[in-house]
Amino acid sequence: MTTPPAAPLRVTLVNGSFEQPPVADMAILPDASQTQAPTRVPGWLTTASDHMIEIWRSGFNGVPSADGSQFAELNANEVSTLYQDLPTTPGSTLYWRLYHRGRLGQDTMALDIGAPGSPVEQRRFTDGTTAWGYYTGTYTVPAGQTTTRFSFRSVSAAGGNRSVGNFLDGIFFGTAPFVELTKSAIPVGPLEVGDVITYRVTAKNEGGGAAENVVLSDDIPEGTTYVPGSLRIVDGPNAGPKTDEQGDDQAYFDEETNRVVFHLGSGASAGQGGSLPNTETLPAGTTVEYRVVVDRSAGGTRISNTATATYENRLGDTPEPLTATSDEEITEILPAADLNVTKSADATTVTVGQTMTYRITVRNAGPNQATGVVVTDELPYGLTFLSADTASGTYDPATGEWAVGDVPDGATATLVLRAKATEAGPLTNTATVTGNETEPDTSDNTDSVTICVEPAPSCCDPCATRG
Repeated sequence: MTTPPAAPLRVTLVNGSFEQPPVADMAILPDASQTQAPTRVPGWLTTASDHMIEIWRSGFNGVPSADGSQFAELNANEVSTLYQDLPTTPGSTLYWRLYHRGRLGQDTMALDIGAPGSPVEQRRFTDGTTAWGYYTGTYTVPAGQTTTRFSFRSVSAAGGNRSVGNFLDGIFFGTAPFVELTKSAIPVGPLEVGDVITYRVTAKNEGGGAAENVVLSDDIPEGTTYVPGSLRIVDGPNAGPKTDEQGDDQAYFDEETNRVVFHLGSGASAGQGGSLPNTETLPAGTTVEYRVVVDRSAGGTRISNTATATYENRLGDTPEPLTATSDEEITEILPAADLNVTKSADATTVTVGQTMTYRITVRNAGPNQATGVVVTDELPYGLTFLSADTASGTYDPATGEWAVGDVPDGATATLVLRAKATEAGPLTNTATVTGNETEPDTSDNTDSVTICVEPAPSCCDPCATRG
């Protein structure tokens, strides 16, 4: 069984767009360190002596937000630095992006990243009041740095008021998306030919940023046939049944490649995948399912299945294509053998006292060897057993059972029965075959022969009168 690599330590800011707590227009609230306060700003800390952070509602004083419904002003009651300390893995690459805007004119802010005691200035941003500036970048965590401070420091603000300047919004700082796939088969094997398997695949983003354009595909396993209409998103964005035709919905069965395809995440459509947030936002991820029927060719084998998802990391300047592979799901299928029996008689009309010869043939159409094969062929009243010839197994005239034993795939076995007719009339003789393996088709497991036994010449025809 293959196991995908484990996700790296996730790094992501809390409340990056300052959506919590919601405010009516503007409010100055305690930072996250003030645990005694009934309402505070989650995630964010400030170097301000009063530990206060200023939050604006989009549209307040005519200033729209850049992302979501709220944003922050870096200077609340005094010049300060906003920051979060995050656990990090040395050597990992962290992505950052942000929106910055001036309040009364050209405001300047510095981005400092590094160890909590000595963050290093990465870049300065100067923006006016007409539009939000948008900025992105990366940061590689130095050796030995297991905690990293991500902070915004006020450098200057137009107007000279210590409580005015530097709007912030839409902040992200963290690791790239990392999608993990887990797969299950229901029910758990061993199964039989003709059983239905429900495959479920769960996609979770254990990274920091959202996984974009998420497309999951799953080849229909060899030895199975897709069940039309079984596509379903069980949990997550856009949950519900999906259509089978490409272009009609966000999931389809591709008959040419014999695979199912799901476009996953928020905003997914028939043409492309959507956005899958990390498990801090969407703990359960998203789960899909489809069904297959076990074919006769799969008898005695192990069905193997692995799903794949493609997605993009769009935190950098250009999209980075990424791939996730699920664990390998293996289902054991019990052996199957398609037995059939045919029966014939050397004559259809005989007289009382005459010897009848029956020929019973068993064939195994596979795909596996048949074991414990038994043919039940009890002679009816009016026939007396004389002898049985067979190269396979033994025949018990008392029970009418022919213990054939094992019949290889494609092989046949024959029993020749001889009996004396002792009673006049129509006589029907039936042979039925069974075996230990799964029987995909039992319609040809029984065959019958009817003969007419006539008496010595007389005035009547008992076969005709008995009909």
